[in-house]
Amino acid sequence: MKLLIRPAPEVAIKSKPVRRQQMKQLRQNIRKLLARLDHEIVVEGSWDRVDVEVPDDRGLYGPVIDALLRIPGISSIQEIEVYPFQSLEDIGEKAVAAFAGRLDGKTFAVRAKRLGSHDFRSIDIERSVGAALCKAFDTAGVDLKSPQVEVRIEVKEDGFHIARRKHQGLGGYPLGSVESVMTLISGGYDSSVAAYLMMRRGLRSHFLFFNLGGTAHEVGVRQVVHYLWERYGASHNVKFISVPFEGVVAEIMRSVNNRHWGVVLKRQMLKAAAEIARDLNIAGLVMGDAVAQVSSQTLSNLNVVDRASDEVVLRPLIAMDKQEIIRIAHDIGTESFARNMPEYCGVISQKPATRAKLHRVEADEANMDAGVLARVVEKRTETPVNRLLETTVTPEEVELVETPAVNDVIIDVRHPTEEEQSPLELTNNRVLKIPFYELNQQIDELPQNRQYLLYCDRGTMSRMHAGHLKAEGHDNVKVYAPAS
Repeated sequence: MKLLIRPAPEVAIKSKPVRRQQMKQLRQNIRKLLARLDHEIVVEGSWDRVDVEVPDDRGLYGPVIDALLRIPGISSIQEIEVYPFQSLEDIGEKAVAAFAGRLDGKTFAVRAKRLGSHDFRSIDIERSVGAALCKAFDTAGVDLKSPQVEVRIEVKEDGFHIARRKHQGLGGYPLGSVESVMTLISGGYDSSVAAYLMMRRGLRSHFLFFNLGGTAHEVGVRQVVHYLWERYGASHNVKFISVPFEGVVAEIMRSVNNRHWGVVLKRQMLKAAAEIARDLNIAGLVMGDAVAQVSSQTLSNLNVVDRASDEVVLRPLIAMDKQEIIRIAHDIGTESFARNMPEYCGVISQKPATRAKLHRVEADEANMDAGVLARVVEKRTETPVNRLLETTVTPEEVELVETPAVNDVIIDVRHPTEEEQSPLELTNNRVLKIPFYELNQQIDELPQNRQYLLYCDRGTMSRMHAGHLKAEGHDNVKVYAPAS
């Protein structure tokens, strides 16, 4: 099997040095990824094309096409048959054989390209082959503007090829031909799609995760990151960086005006990301913000957030609506991850500022202990993405209890404002009010001879923290999940 790969149009219009570099990068990426299927696959090419030759007896047709469809920088993939040139009539005969059974009842157009010295023109090829196809098949006629089937033929010197099928590639630039970035990823719809769009644009993307919700959340994010990398970025090694951010959340809630929680949290993330990016020589940061989607993403608040760092911040989703983002997530395969990802909503202001003032936010931040952020950045872990699932931590299974025993102690982990609006009242059990952001610090101070059941309204946060505590050796922690 022979394949003809064309780069995205944007690559073809570059200056010669840039085009040469990008085509070299594209060939390297294709060669590296196809070698995982078979080392005998041959990848060659020139300034405007990549030629791939696949052994015919290995059953590699499906896997090779699937791999090529997921490589950034490719505009189209054509399955071609190569022949020696004899005559226009012979080209017509070969085209009839190649498209047998595929043109009946359909409109078609012949697109011909000619390179070299010949006594005929490209239009002569199109007319001759078109006539042969009309004679051989019961077609719906020729449609030069929007045919249902395109018959592509290229004559070069004393040979020619016919493209039997054409597949649409991802487009964009070859991965690695542009600078490196770091995507702030939560595992939800937005950040996953943002990461994909950056990779499609040729940017080698590392992944930065701020762990706000314990082991279960990180496991889910590791899975979606590995999936994105394996499908769209496996030609380049990148890192997954995890930062334990619960302490920063606690510091924000203790020190910052409630209305600024969301904005300050994003500023703290951006400050941490900028420091890590400088250490790793990364050129820019990627965020999944879409303007006005939530209160922290108004133009005023985005401006305040961005002032926390001098690094360039890229927001590929900025003008998209949620349905468009979900559609892309479905197309690239991350929708199921996002739909089932534990949702962490711990830092929610009751009346968030939609037009935060920079001087007021900075005054709030001045009340925070700056050492907290510095310490969590130091505690970050960095894992090569290709080893992400090998080294992943597994969330411990936690038992759900509908009816607590009399001696069980219930720990209400909700934020105090949630707890005040809907108090948890039990007749026979002691209820402790320990907000999630203080749980890790206080759990060791509780008597170890009691069983503790964590509680929150939706059960998500209680499960995450119970799994995290159990993984750290607290076997006396379960989840209180009353029947609804």
